[in-house]
Amino acid sequence: MNLTVILDLITAREATASQAAGRLREQITALTADLTRIEGELAALTTTRTTLNALTAAEFIADDPTIASAPYQQILDVLTTAPAGMRAKTICIALDVEPSPNHVESTRAKLKRMVSRNILTEDEPGVFTLISKRT
Repeated sequence: MNLTVILDLITAREATASQAAGRLREQITALTADLTRIEGELAALTTTRTTLNALTAAEFIADDPTIASAPYQQILDVLTTAPAGMRAKTICIALDVEPSPNHVESTRAKLKRMVSRNILTEDEPGVFTLISKRT
């Protein structure tokens, strides 16, 4: 083998390695951009979770579970005047809210939150009643 052939082989291998390195750099650039975007999304989700937790905590006062926001007060007013437990759809109707699936599910979520805070009880699935005041 002569020196020229060896140098040509080295040059060819160098070109192939250089192309592979270029492709890898492009992939690294794309992956870095993706990672930056996803990390930004994660940060936004963390901020959203923190904000929602703070807002939800403000809805209720610890020892005396008093409801602060108007939608919860309206639900409590309806349940206070009800002779028996009520379903989410019936509460929507009593509040003059269209009983569409979205509104009913939103009301049900509020009712479930009040159950978890021992303001309401759900003795039967989907039927919510006020917990009597403890003295």
